[in-house]
Amino acid sequence: MADHEHDHDHALSGGKFLFVTVLNALITLVEFLGGIFAGSLSLISDGFHNLGDSLSVVLSYYAHRISGRPQTSKNTYGFKRAQIISAFVNSVFLIVVSGFLIIEAVQKLMQPEKVDGSLMFIVAIISTIANFISAVLLSRGSKGNLNVRATYLHFLSDSLSSVGIIIAGILINVFGWYFTDPLVTIIVAVYIMFETWPIIKKTIYILMQGAPSVDCQSLKKDILSVDGVTNVHHVHIWSIDENSIIFSAHVNMHDMLISDAEKIYQPISDLLKRKYNIDHVTIQAEVERGKEEDFFFDQGTDIK
Repeated sequence: MADHEHDHDHALSGGKFLFVTVLNALITLVEFLGGIFAGSLSLISDGFHNLGDSLSVVLSYYAHRISGRPQTSKNTYGFKRAQIISAFVNSVFLIVVSGFLIIEAVQKLMQPEKVDGSLMFIVAIISTIANFISAVLLSRGSKGNLNVRATYLHFLSDSLSSVGIIIAGILINVFGWYFTDPLVTIIVAVYIMFETWPIIKKTIYILMQGAPSVDCQSLKKDILSVDGVTNVHHVHIWSIDENSIIFSAHVNMHDMLISDAEKIYQPISDLLKRKYNIDHVTIQAEVERGKEEDFFFDQGTDIK
């Protein structure tokens, strides 16, 4: 987890944030102008993607800053989910834009229009270099953070889109295949949707308090193996973000002093941290109460 946080800080430092934002704002302008003068839908669509990239970086950066704020009396778990919300918004934006571009591209594919392949080629070369630089700058942080990954995918998809436009420009110049312009738009848009959908699913799962990938049978067995524990029930496991797991449970113990029960809490917390990477553990000690209840409380009355 510490490595993830280091990567994330490295990926979204202020200098990189400013450089990537300014670079993509300039490329957006170049592609819009190039698309208009060349009559290229793929260049204009790539310009929209780059505009999305700039917005994505700004949103990701501020979500990163917000997520680092300390806990408050109103936000007792802190602000880590700002990054999950940012990843969700960025991903939905990509899906929506891709959908509109596919519709426009299909219309262009049915009635291809003349395109300036040479201008397409030149602008796409510039765009490819710029997007590749941006993607490299964010590549490390993308491995451990959904927010950075959503932003990284913006740039990666634009790099691929620009390569497709280069190929289309060559085919238009050599063979006069104007249909390759909208075809590239469709291919890249479908690829973006394919890559983005898993992020949307995962962010929704986290926002809906879904349990992380934990072997619950193994977890129960491990807790029961702790000396002094007789049963565990009423368990809740959820994630604040993709790296922070919360755990709460009612643990049955032998009748003892609270000070003695506290000595059992620590081995449980250490076990959950070491083996399951669970950061925050809340235990309610009980003797007989709830001993017959299920591991996961399913009576429909524990949360109203």
